[in-house]
Amino acid sequence: MNMIEIMKANLEHSKEDGYVGHVEFTVEGHAFPYEITLQSKSRKDWSYALNFSKESGKEEDIDAVEDLLEEDEYFDQLVDAALKSLG
Repeated sequence: MNMIEIMKANLEHSKEDGYVGHVEFTVEGHAFPYEITLQSKSRKDWSYALNFSKESGKEEDIDAVEDLLEEDEYFDQLVDAALKSLG
């Protein structure tokens, strides 16, 4: 089972954009860290964009993380990290 480790997270809110945040994280067994950009108007339905954080890695690695994020517990872990940073 893959483990996600949060490196840093932030989330901001504005009337125009709603909630917009970034979470940097690593996945056990992957060479490079990732960054997910999260956006939501209501804090319920989140859209996201997933990228490598610093250096580009293998396409199959990012595909594997996309599959991992389809499991709610991992996606929720990233959203929760962003929400906690809202302060």
